[in-house]
Amino acid sequence: MSENKRQLPAAKNFIENQVVTFGCRLNAYESQVIKDNLDKSGMDNSIVFNTCAVTNEASRQARQAIRKAKRDNPNARIIVTGCGAQIETETYAKMPEIDLLLGNDEKMHAKSYKGLDFGISQEERVKVNDIMSVKETANHLISGMNEHTRAFIQVQNGCDHRCTFCIIPYGRGVSRSVPAGEVINQIKTLVNNGYQEVVLTGVDITSYGSDLPGRPPFGNLVQRILRMVPDLPRLRISSIDSVEADADLMDALSNSRLMPSLHLSLQHGDNMILKRMKRRHLRDDAIKFCEDARKIRPDIVFGADIIAGFPTETDAMFANSLSLIDQCQLTNLHVFPFSARIGTPAAKMPQVAGDVIKQRAKKLRQKAKAAFNQHLKTEQGGIRHILVENNNQGRTEYFTAVSLDKPSQAGHIVKAQIIGQDNNMLLATAIAQMDR
Repeated sequence: MSENKRQLPAAKNFIENQVVTFGCRLNAYESQVIKDNLDKSGMDNSIVFNTCAVTNEASRQARQAIRKAKRDNPNARIIVTGCGAQIETETYAKMPEIDLLLGNDEKMHAKSYKGLDFGISQEERVKVNDIMSVKETANHLISGMNEHTRAFIQVQNGCDHRCTFCIIPYGRGVSRSVPAGEVINQIKTLVNNGYQEVVLTGVDITSYGSDLPGRPPFGNLVQRILRMVPDLPRLRISSIDSVEADADLMDALSNSRLMPSLHLSLQHGDNMILKRMKRRHLRDDAIKFCEDARKIRPDIVFGADIIAGFPTETDAMFANSLSLIDQCQLTNLHVFPFSARIGTPAAKMPQVAGDVIKQRAKKLRQKAKAAFNQHLKTEQGGIRHILVENNNQGRTEYFTAVSLDKPSQAGHIVKAQIIGQDNNMLLATAIAQMDR
C-alpha cells in the first residue's frame, strides 16, 4: 500500500447503510436517491452525511455529527456530501474521519459509490467538481421515501440570483429544471406505490422552466401535474419566491388538490433592507401577492422566512418586519437570527450587535406564536383531512400538526373534526378513513 493511503483496521462490527440528512426538503429527496444508489452498489457498513451549508451553525453541526459517528462506529465508512462538501471542500477534506467526499453533482450518480474501499488515496477520496459547470438536472426515479408518508420530488436545482446573505448558489450551481414529463412519470410511480401527497421541491422553484425549450413557467408544471395525475389526492409546493409567481400558478390555486398552504421566501419587511439583500421584491409586492392569492383561495394560509438583525437594520426597519406578519396574515414563521456567512457580501456589511439580534428574533417569534395560536383557534370545529404520519399524528391540508383520538395507518388520509388544541398541535376526532 502506498504511503499516501490511509490504512484502517479491518471492519469487524457492521451496520446497515445509513444516510443522515441535514437541511432542506431537496436534501431529503436527494438522500433517498443516495440510499438507493448506495444499496445498489453493493456497499455496506457505510454512513453518508448529506450536509447543509446555509449557515455557519449548520456546518458546525454537520462536522460534529461526523466526528461522533466515527467514534461510535469506528469501522464504518464515512461518506460526506451535500452543500457543505461542495462549498467547504478543503475544510471537510482535512477531517480524518471522512473516507470519501462527494460534491453535489457526484452524490447523485450510482458510479460514485461503486468499488469503494478503505485506504484509497487522498486524490481518490475527494470527488468534488465545479458545480457551476453542471447545466442539467436529471430526474432520479425513486419508488418511495423511507420513513416519509409524503414524497418530495425535485423539479429544479440551483439558483441564478445572488442574495447578499446566501451562500447556497455556490453549492448548487446555476438554475436548471427537470423536464415536466420526467416529473409526471415520477409522481405516477409514487401514486401507484400508495403515496397520497407529493411535495415539489427545488432551490428556487419559481424559476422553473427558464432553461427548458419554450421556457414553460412553474405554474404550467403544476397544472400539468394536476391534469395528468388525477389519482394524486394532494399536491404541495415548498418555499416559493412570491414575486415570481406566474399566472398559471395563481390559477392553479383554485384547484382543491393543490394544498392551501404556501411558504414564502420574504426574508424582511423593509424596502431598504430588501434592496441590501438584493431580493427581487419590495414590501408591497409581498402584501399584494397574499391579497391576490386569498381572492382566489380564501382559506389559504402563509408561512414565511424572516431574518432578524440583517446588517444595518434599525429599530424602524425591524418594526416593518414585525408589522408584515399582520399585513400578510402570516401563520407560520421561520425566524433566522442573522449570522454572517463567510464568503457572502452581507458578512462585510456593518453588523448589528449580537444581543440586539437575539432580542429582535425573540420579538418576531413571540408575534409569530400569537399568529399561529390564532390560526389554531380558527380551526376549532372544522372538518379537516389528515394525512397520517405515524400512529395517531398527522398534518391537515394547511400542514398544521394534528393529534387524532385513535391510531390510524400511516400514509392514509383520515377525515376528522377539530375539537381542541394542545400547545402547538390541534386535537381531532376521526370521522372516516378516506379511500386510498
